[in-house]
Amino acid sequence: MLVAILLIILGLGALIVGAESLVRGASSLAKMFGIPPIVIGLTIVAFGTSAPELIVNMFAAYRGSADLAVGNVIGSNIANILLILGIAACIRPLRVKSNTVWKEIPFALLAVVLIYAMGNDALFDGMSFNAITRTDGFSLLAIFAIFLYYIYGISKKEKNNEDVKTYSQPVSFILVLVGLAFLFVGGKILVDNAVLLARLAGLSEALIGLTIVAIGTSLPELVTSVVAVIHKQDDIAVGNIVGSNIFNIFWILGLTSVFIQIPFNPATNFDVMVSMGVTTILFVFVFVGKKNNVDRWQGISFVAAYAVYLVFLGIRG
Repeated sequence: MLVAILLIILGLGALIVGAESLVRGASSLAKMFGIPPIVIGLTIVAFGTSAPELIVNMFAAYRGSADLAVGNVIGSNIANILLILGIAACIRPLRVKSNTVWKEIPFALLAVVLIYAMGNDALFDGMSFNAITRTDGFSLLAIFAIFLYYIYGISKKEKNNEDVKTYSQPVSFILVLVGLAFLFVGGKILVDNAVLLARLAGLSEALIGLTIVAIGTSLPELVTSVVAVIHKQDDIAVGNIVGSNIFNIFWILGLTSVFIQIPFNPATNFDVMVSMGVTTILFVFVFVGKKNNVDRWQGISFVAAYAVYLVFLGIRG
């Protein structure tokens, strides 16, 4: 148990190093090639920080741990908004671009709605089972391709006028690659050992997926967003969170279900509804107070809501 705790600390350290390296390298490349930081945040950074979720889901699906696979994605999406965006906004109010408000946040909401529809075959189609099938997976990946095309369109329209530190092209690429590697390894080490400790404590698989695994795999997003906020890279911070939520469902859950059909537990519907709710609240919040901003009080309310959600999960068991 002591070794597992030490490895968790080691994994967290790797996440911090990886996040710092990734943000610096990605920001430098964005400036160098005239790519808007929001595009970098929605693609490279979001993909890199979602890598732990992908690895966990692949392992979980192949060993038949469906509740862990689905709970990991849904739990991570809830944690991304309530915990990570909340903490980032507590540090400093976040400016949210108009495109993010009107296109990316609704896209993230669409993703959760589709999971609800695809996972409830018994409710909508009268089937004898509930599952996210291979056909569902291909559909999710197809929508993900449309999202990437949208991101390509953004890169052609917006300019990068941010004042960020730039490195040479080789150094920038190395920083990104090193950052992704550290995030991947750190996330894997942390989650594996967190799950080990949780199982020793006798927690259910669904609870592990929605809490320990979800928070563990969301730590890259947390560290990356906090580092981005400190460096005043709001577009990367917000783009990373919203982009990760989109990636988690369309890319990670889509790819996982293409490889193997994922049974869907109806009890998870509550958590899917929570994910829908917090995404909708995020959309509403940017119009409350200073427009297109997530203020400190809103960040505090997000973190408080996440604490309440965790207490509820603990009671539900």
